[in-house]
Amino acid sequence: MATLPPSPFDRDRRNRRTLVAMATVGLAMLGLGFASVPLYRIFCEQTGFGGTTKRAAADVQVQAAVGHTMSIRFDSNVQPGMPWQFYPEHRTDTVTIGRKDMAIFIARNMSDKPVTGTASFNVTPTQAGAYFTKIQCFCFTQQTLQPGEEVRMPVLYFVDPKILQDPDNKDTQQITLSYTFYPVEQGGKPS
Repeated sequence: MATLPPSPFDRDRRNRRTLVAMATVGLAMLGLGFASVPLYRIFCEQTGFGGTTKRAAADVQVQAAVGHTMSIRFDSNVQPGMPWQFYPEHRTDTVTIGRKDMAIFIARNMSDKPVTGTASFNVTPTQAGAYFTKIQCFCFTQQTLQPGEEVRMPVLYFVDPKILQDPDNKDTQQITLSYTFYPVEQGGKPS
């Protein structure tokens, strides 16, 4: 028995099916590309991955772990070429785990024009990021400083007592909170 060659109608139908499948895959990949940044940010905030800190409301209630303290070191940087001085008021602080505390960072615009900046941050050791929670931070918004202006910027935070039960943090004695200020581009140029 001889087999008949596929009809042009069958070939066109298979080609359309393949085209639809490839278009669907392409659209799914495009959607995943756009969704990857917010999904990655959510993943980092929930897990502390890469030293990403958690964020809490001002009215959060935390039970202090009396007798358990942690050293917090504050680090500050500016992107090369950004005309700001930026530094913590105190380089280190010893805090009671679970108790809210505040650090002050000082920024001064050394240029003769307004400069807008935004801060990125991280925590080291990275496994401690999941337990370092910020309640209020200048890093949540852009900062515009006028020529010569100096501002004091608070960071309200606490170290979650759950860090004491985490075997990955059993040797953690100091957490470093590091900020880097970058100029915000406005109209294609740094402000």
